[in-house]
Amino acid sequence: MARFYRLSVERSLFGCAALVREWGRIGTSGRRRLDLFAEAADAEAALCKLAASKRRRGYRDAG
Repeated sequence: MARFYRLSVERSLFGCAALVREWGRIGTSGRRRLDLFAEAADAEAALCKLAASKRRRGYRDAG
């Protein structure tokens, strides 16, 4: 079963940084979760930590 997991840091409507996680089966719209952070650096650190965890579990970078 082919799956995807997408991570990005975006600015929320309230001005704080949001770590956006999207995941699911390839060919579907999947699910989405936003984690809010006061500082963009904190969101970037969380992104790096999650990306490393996903790579250890077999996910690969697209491209």
